[in-house]
Amino acid sequence: MAKSSVKAPPKPTAIFARHETFHPRFGWLKKGYDLAVSDPDIFLQEDAPVLLGVGKNMVRSIRYWCGAFKVLEERDRHSFPTAFGQQMLDDEGWDPFLENPASLWLLHWNLLKEPCTATAWAFTFNQFAATEFTTENLRDDLQEYAEGFSGKTADSSLKKDVSCILRMYAEQESKKGPTEDSIDCPFTELRLLYNVGDGRRYEFQVGPKETLPAEIVVAACLEFAHASENESSAMGISRLAHLPGSPGRVFKLSEAAIAEAIEQVARQHKYLYISDSAGLQQLQYDSQPDVMAEAILDDYFAAQRVAIS
Repeated sequence: MAKSSVKAPPKPTAIFARHETFHPRFGWLKKGYDLAVSDPDIFLQEDAPVLLGVGKNMVRSIRYWCGAFKVLEERDRHSFPTAFGQQMLDDEGWDPFLENPASLWLLHWNLLKEPCTATAWAFTFNQFAATEFTTENLRDDLQEYAEGFSGKTADSSLKKDVSCILRMYAEQESKKGPTEDSIDCPFTELRLLYNVGDGRRYEFQVGPKETLPAEIVVAACLEFAHASENESSAMGISRLAHLPGSPGRVFKLSEAAIAEAIEQVARQHKYLYISDSAGLQQLQYDSQPDVMAEAILDDYFAAQRVAIS
């Protein structure tokens, strides 16, 4: 009997430990973006450390993070601003200096949405089942997950990613208070992840977030619906809360919190609403969801600028 010639599909690729052990720091995205706008070759220049005011390893880290957050994109090794980067970080953009916590939430979403070049981050927020865990729990589960990708991933790379994730989102306490790393990382402000108990355990904050505006949640829901190639004009709240890559997973929100955000935004935007049929709640939208998401963000950040001025 002849053997089957059908080949198994190739394993997907993954990206681990490209950050040079550095989490994103205050000012890095804006600085990297501005210099790339002026010179797409900035990260290839010998004087890049001088221009960016950091060491060589940090130059590579800034380059990585600007790409991972999708504010810059690389073409033939040159770095160019993305549409999102222009909207957020141009001098007349939504929030060029990231002073509004909403901008950090939006960047967190942008980091994790596809195409995602931070595989360990995607796993931690979308696949990792535990709410409370130790460093070892996360690392062991990530190691098992990494085996599903092509190529062998070094244990040291996974350790670096886990360490970076925890430092990026959870304040690291010492006997003298928060460490310098925690103070210098804007994403600890999101309070998504806490150091609990004896300092060796971590816990996700699941539920409504004080600094997460409804507009960011709803824009993410609409972008997720668009990316899901959902041909209908609706998407179930349960899917928006529980599917891998969904706003519920990324922001650690319940179905109720997502529904509440949609209801709040729907008061100002009549082209979206919640329908309820036989107990199944759905987000309904009357136009292209990605276009609607951008309009909601434009309106939100414009209102914030007016409130400040």
